[in-house]
Amino acid sequence: MQIAVASGKGGTGKTTVSTSLAQCAEGAVQFLDCDVEEPNGHIFLKPVLTESLQHTVTIPSILTDQCTYCGKCRNICRFNAITMFGQTIMSFSELCHSCLGCFLVCEENAIVRDSREIGVLERGWSGDIDFVQGRIRVGEAMAVPLIKEVKKKAHKEGLVIIDAPPGTSCPFVETVSDADFVLLVTEPTPFGLHDLKLAVQVLRGFAKPCGVLINRADLGDDRLERWCKVENIPIMLKIPFERSIAEGYAHGNTLVESQPALRQPLVNLLREISQ
Repeated sequence: MQIAVASGKGGTGKTTVSTSLAQCAEGAVQFLDCDVEEPNGHIFLKPVLTESLQHTVTIPSILTDQCTYCGKCRNICRFNAITMFGQTIMSFSELCHSCLGCFLVCEENAIVRDSREIGVLERGWSGDIDFVQGRIRVGEAMAVPLIKEVKKKAHKEGLVIIDAPPGTSCPFVETVSDADFVLLVTEPTPFGLHDLKLAVQVLRGFAKPCGVLINRADLGDDRLERWCKVENIPIMLKIPFERSIAEGYAHGNTLVESQPALRQPLVNLLREISQ
């Protein structure tokens, strides 16, 4: 099954939890780091990367000597990647979403395919964990195409742990769209509760089953727990604030490496989700 570990906001400990779950898995496990704008799962799992492939998307290149300036390609583009000024036509590759609509409507064959690199796909092994991550090109605005490419590497059998990007925008939606279960990592603060509500609202739109893991559970207040109870959202695990965990994080250690006593609760969490 595929378990996505997500959060409505950054800094809640999402990657710390997802990497630890991968280490606690019983049997074959794969880790997909879909936080392509800031992948940091490798800091904790320390994989030996054996494969690195550039990923490109298709963009239009306009042959001005064949263009009749009918404007059909400009009109179909919802992202304003093609514009016209009289007898001048221009394309902006950074705005193109590779929908290929402009190729379909051009009757003069004045648009040919070009490509633009958006990032790299890296793969390797961390012990028995099959590790895959995407790393977006600096300055690139579109993360979704690279996330899709990472998800294509997901195993059809066995357990797949997916580290989702923070927030509730398009990268989050694309990452969790095929997951069987979403584990939302949050914290008992006003910001944590606010962004958890947004994430739950999005997941309910997809009818995705989800549960909550509260990190630094002994800080803040009980408003988050009371809200989860009212909304019938299971709180699957609470992790207290421990200085040793923070120190281990600073050195690139996972939860189970900093606090071995957390291994069994995480193993039980995986069993509970699978059931």
